[in-house]
Amino acid sequence: MTQMERIREFLGQKRFAMVGVSRRPEHLSRALYREFSSRGYELVPVNPEAEEIEGQACFARLQEIQPPVDTVLLVTAPEGTENAVQDCVQTGVKRVWMYRGASNPGAVSASAVRFCEDHGIAVIPGQCPFMFLPGTHWFHRLHGFVKKIAGSYPR
Repeated sequence: MTQMERIREFLGQKRFAMVGVSRRPEHLSRALYREFSSRGYELVPVNPEAEEIEGQACFARLQEIQPPVDTVLLVTAPEGTENAVQDCVQTGVKRVWMYRGASNPGAVSASAVRFCEDHGIAVIPGQCPFMFLPGTHWFHRLHGFVKKIAGSYPR
């Protein structure tokens, strides 16, 4: 399956967990959370240091979510990604997106990508979901355009 096919499949899921979403309302992860929510996605926030995010009950770990999710967006630091993908395997997650924006290292960890692949999880390493949402803000479309010119846009 190509990266673009994985991206389309991921975005076709209407319910997924967002692991590492920040407690700070101004954080980029919260903007991403709000964007997905505004588009009708049912997001399940996961952050062990938060009780609620954007009015939704927040879970400390994937294992607590009922009913379980099979799709996860990671907005963690790479070190947190290592633990999160282990939780993904334990809970039967089938799809993982490791977020990375234009100006930050994101959630990508090479060993976590390999771990996902070794355990049959379809992984999207290092793309910003904003670039793939129809009608997104001009800045995100520009980011995608630059990646296309540079040859790093997924195929």
